[in-house]
Amino acid sequence: MTDDTQRLSRQLGLKFNNPALLVNALTHRSASGTNNERLEFLGDGALNFIIASALYERKPECDEGSLSRLRANLVRGVTLSEIARDLKLGDYLNLGTGELKSGGFRRDSILADAVEAIIGAVYLDAGFAACQAFVLRLFKTRLDNLPEPEELVDPKTRLQEYLQGHQLPLPNYNTLQVSGKSHAQTFLVECAIPALGQRTEATASSRRKGEQAAARAMLDIVLSLSPKPIDSKGP
Repeated sequence: MTDDTQRLSRQLGLKFNNPALLVNALTHRSASGTNNERLEFLGDGALNFIIASALYERKPECDEGSLSRLRANLVRGVTLSEIARDLKLGDYLNLGTGELKSGGFRRDSILADAVEAIIGAVYLDAGFAACQAFVLRLFKTRLDNLPEPEELVDPKTRLQEYLQGHQLPLPNYNTLQVSGKSHAQTFLVECAIPALGQRTEATASSRRKGEQAAARAMLDIVLSLSPKPIDSKGP
């Protein structure tokens, strides 16, 4: 084990019985020799189970869908790359020449894969209990500050679920205007629910973002209405 990997091992609070596992976990497929893809596969499975178990214990009031949303938010690539940056993991990666030149040590996907690979390495080196303790330590702050599951659902989906739950027609999304040059376009998007006599507009840098923003505004309106106007079945 090199001085760098020894330093990282101490930083992670780990002492590897087989230091080669940590070296492999830090080796991207662009480098010659054994890479971290198999360890990444193993770590991904361990991570999903450990986080699922932690959420099951911490959120007894949540149903399967809510637990799944919380887990997906925690184990997604963006979260893993944030953890990797907190650990300055990019400084320890073993990358091929091409990836080094292109800044692979900063790439979200490479950083996220390395975190999963390290989890897999810990599992192989010290067993499940040590792996579980390591993952819970990495995710402690995030597990202690979980968002409400509803906050993780995008506005379009939330609006659709609300309308379906009240047996109302789904909204229509229309692009009212596209302006600006091709590389910097602005989209004016409408969300309309004729059955409620409601419409909202939003401007964004993409059609998708515009639809989400218009849906968010419509959701605020719909939730503010009294039950009577939004009950299609009447009194």
